[in-house]
Amino acid sequence: MARLKVQQTRSKIGGTQVQRDTLRTLGLKRMGDVVVKEDRPEIRGMVRAIAHLVTVEEVE
Repeated sequence: MARLKVQQTRSKIGGTQVQRDTLRTLGLKRMGDVVVKEDRPEIRGMVRAIAHLVTVEEVE
């Protein structure tokens, strides 16, 4: 099963509360944090909502 490596590259300061909550739900607390999540539609939707704050790559 494919997995997504999500890294926070930009600050949440100035973002909306929804964006900050989405970062926290993904497990990203500060810039530079990296999490690996399963490639599911729910995760893809969250990443799409904060695409300007994170970088994403697929890993196996």
